[in-house]
Amino acid sequence: MRKLCLGVLGSGKGSNFRAIHEAIRNGRIDARVAIVCSDVPEAGILQLARDAGIPRYSITETLFKTRLSKEREEELVKQLQGAGVELVVLAGYMRMLKSPMLNAFPRRIINIHPSLLPKFPGLMAWRQALESGERVSGCTVHFVDEGMDSGEVIAQAEVPILPGDTRESLHARIQEAEHLLYPEVIGRFVRGELP
Repeated sequence: MRKLCLGVLGSGKGSNFRAIHEAIRNGRIDARVAIVCSDVPEAGILQLARDAGIPRYSITETLFKTRLSKEREEELVKQLQGAGVELVVLAGYMRMLKSPMLNAFPRRIINIHPSLLPKFPGLMAWRQALESGERVSGCTVHFVDEGMDSGEVIAQAEVPILPGDTRESLHARIQEAEHLLYPEVIGRFVRGELP
């Protein structure tokens, strides 16, 4: 039986990619990563992909900081489609997606965010949660739309905010929850359990 092809987009170290790849290798997800793409040429996620023997693609954008130009995003779509990607997985990808990607992969782009959305969208959500006096934070997997962390929620995992937590300690515990939740949700998608 053919395995579902994933395309992973990331801008950083790639810890969620590592968790997903390990879940695939351990047989918890019946899929394969067909390509890893980054908007940061020196991103750790690309090195992880190289070490795993997975094709990589790096895209450079000089016009915008928070999104790709239409031409660059169309290039990215071609790379993903050329690799046979059926589900796009954002793993620390720090740019907003627009119509070229959203039209090419309708309801087939998911993201993980380090807060219990709709609370604290955007950057450094763990810091926002800590500074606002919340008692609970966590992570959310959601479908991607044109907004910032505004797509339909698929699943969430709660993480308590402990007395004495720092930004770093809270962020580390949220990442541990992400590394469990994201592979679980991808597995549900692969099994056809998500609409």
